[in-house]
Amino acid sequence: MSERAHRAGVEAGSGSGADGQSPLEVLEGARRRFEDADQRIADAGGDAVAEAAEAYRDATELLDDYVDRATGTGRENFKAYVELEGQFDSLVSELPDDLKGREAFEEALDAIDKRRLSESDFERAHEALEPAARYAELLEEREAAREAIDEARTAAAKRRRVLADEISERERLVELGEADLEAPVEELREPIDAYNEAIETAFEEYRVETSAREVFELLERSRWYPFVDYEQPPDDLATYVREDPAGEYTIPELLEYANYSRSKLEHYVSSADELKRRVATQQTFLDGIDADPLTIPWPPGEAGVLRRRVRECRPFVERVADEDAVAKLRSIRRLTTDPEFEYDRLQTAAQAVAQLSPDERERLADGRVADKLGSLRDERARLEEALEVEDPI
Repeated sequence: MSERAHRAGVEAGSGSGADGQSPLEVLEGARRRFEDADQRIADAGGDAVAEAAEAYRDATELLDDYVDRATGTGRENFKAYVELEGQFDSLVSELPDDLKGREAFEEALDAIDKRRLSESDFERAHEALEPAARYAELLEEREAAREAIDEARTAAAKRRRVLADEISERERLVELGEADLEAPVEELREPIDAYNEAIETAFEEYRVETSAREVFELLERSRWYPFVDYEQPPDDLATYVREDPAGEYTIPELLEYANYSRSKLEHYVSSADELKRRVATQQTFLDGIDADPLTIPWPPGEAGVLRRRVRECRPFVERVADEDAVAKLRSIRRLTTDPEFEYDRLQTAAQAVAQLSPDERERLADGRVADKLGSLRDERARLEEALEVEDPI
């Protein structure tokens, strides 16, 4: 790939070209460049240009291959010279009489038609071929333009994906900006706070009363519930808790024992070293097992998302807490389906209060967000139209 084509692609991918061009402008420029190169080839003879370029490359390749071997006075040098002259003469004699720049090849042959060659003779042969070099350059320019189109298309497609994210973000801002900021969001927050407090209290009691083995079984079960996002224990710790009698102790007890001396610990477990090796090194993980994955975040998600979260949390809450906490969880789910409660209105208002910064509110109020959203949509539409155009392969 040419350096020029590579540079164009890198600049387009960053969102602007060397002159501050957009990815769309870079793509359009690459297409114009290809059209210009293709037209110059047509003006110079079309297919005949490719024939002349191929002959030029063959001739220069021969010269470059023999320049070291065919110069000098030794026997091997003379042998190489004879090979070069024979191959170059065959190349020229086989060229069509109407080949573009044919005279250049004949002059290059004359430059090396002597009994002894020096580097200056090869230089004169290259100079003689210069008129034919332009045909190879025409093809190289068109190929570089094609590469530039490929990279510009990649950058334009990347920009289109970025635009999709930016448009979604601003559409959400507009939606939040339309929220009723005076809505009584406390009617939604109070039952969520009440449930969260209940499950946090219940889980703390669960940790104190339940064996580590049973708690780990709860964590293992959560693998199948995306909204119950418990971190899984390291394999060696999980195996220890599952198979060693020490797994019957509670997590607080294991953490306490991990700080005992080995002599004291031997009264509680079969292997003090094993407990220290498995538990003492994982205190941060064990301390972190709490009710957080079972709580409802504030502000809550959309109605459908919240209903799924409640549905996934419920079997865990039933296992950890009493009926009162379960009832509080069920009541939250009912809020999402009660038309009189207007969950969507309160949820959007809660999101707006929590997420909109003062600057965002100002930009929403004066129309800057809407203006930017319109320009982003226009840019995406132009990019999509440009990317639908078929380019040369």
